[in-house]
Amino acid sequence: MAETIRTSEKPSNSSSLNPPSRIICHVCQKQFSQYTCPRCNSRYCSLPCYKSHSIRCTESFMRENVVEELRHLQSDDQTKRKMLEILKRFHSEDETEPLDEDVDDSILSDDTIRKILSGGEVNINDLSLEEKKRFQRALAAGELSKMIEPWDPWWLKPAARTICLSKDGAQLIQPMANREDLESDQPSDIPCGPKTPLPSLRKLISTEPSPLLAVHLVDIIYSYCFTLRVYNGDWQSDAVGSAMMVLSISSVLGQAGQPETVQEALCYCLEQTCSPAYRHIGGLQFGLALVDDITNLLSLGSPALICMLCDLQRMIMAAERELKSEKQRKLRKSETKSKLKLAERKVYFIMCWVHEQPNKALSSLAAIVSAEKSSLMEYGGNKSFPRTEKNVAGNKGKALIEEM
Repeated sequence: MAETIRTSEKPSNSSSLNPPSRIICHVCQKQFSQYTCPRCNSRYCSLPCYKSHSIRCTESFMRENVVEELRHLQSDDQTKRKMLEILKRFHSEDETEPLDEDVDDSILSDDTIRKILSGGEVNINDLSLEEKKRFQRALAAGELSKMIEPWDPWWLKPAARTICLSKDGAQLIQPMANREDLESDQPSDIPCGPKTPLPSLRKLISTEPSPLLAVHLVDIIYSYCFTLRVYNGDWQSDAVGSAMMVLSISSVLGQAGQPETVQEALCYCLEQTCSPAYRHIGGLQFGLALVDDITNLLSLGSPALICMLCDLQRMIMAAERELKSEKQRKLRKSETKSKLKLAERKVYFIMCWVHEQPNKALSSLAAIVSAEKSSLMEYGGNKSFPRTEKNVAGNKGKALIEEM
């Protein structure tokens, strides 16, 4: 015989000797109810019971949440105009070809265009077979890259020359009255400096810092500029991929290398740029343009370099956080995390070293990099550079950073 559970429907005065009546869950009839449905006032005890108590309640609740979210995502007139310009550019590839009235040359159908303009999400599965073919053809021809607005590196903007940090290297606090005035002069894409003061090198190491740190700084700047230009300045969209790209370009951060000259550091980075994995990005010409980025950053002085290294540190730390949530093999995940952790420590150490360097020394380093670019351009017709393997490996006996 099933056990019957009696509950009191009448209100009662609660006290220590007369506890209040508790209502049984209206769904499972087994547990005491703890919640009330805001729509039908039905009492339930848990999430499974809520989901099963009434399909009408749960579906209408989810539908209202989705509609409310879409209401906030409605595109404004400016966004619609941008999308129309993109679609016009997308259709312009066939303007030079003879038109055939019997054939529709539109890459996207009218329904797909209306869905995009209304703010809806469109993926590859929503396209027709003909639309997929045209999309893949435009992707292979590089036509889609024309739709991406070119990114202007923050270190080339006038505001980068006015970056100021405190004497201890920390980010200055901007008064509220001045923030509105600085919005147009200092864009938000200029990375912020450290939130806390940078310690002295004497607190990090027990010996004098290596004289090769200037060379290693060149290697790190190259890998940072390479990654930001490839990701169009938006490393936040793929922190793990961005950080791993930095490690693949930098011999100091990714291979525990210790190049001894600026030429060796640049040659290794250019070799990676011209490798099969990255040569499609631009090859040697792209690499030589990155050398100009190094010169520009060094000429800005220590405040801009500290902001750059701080941004790189944030990138690596964001990649570490993303790895914790990703499902990978334990061995591979552990190796990647250890590489990122070591790279983050090296970047922080270099940041503290840069903070103690006079701008005159950084300007001299910029002149050396500029001179090395001129000598490297002699290799423009060749695909080989001076060998640098001895600096990538075989330096296990040397310690760049000796902890206390």
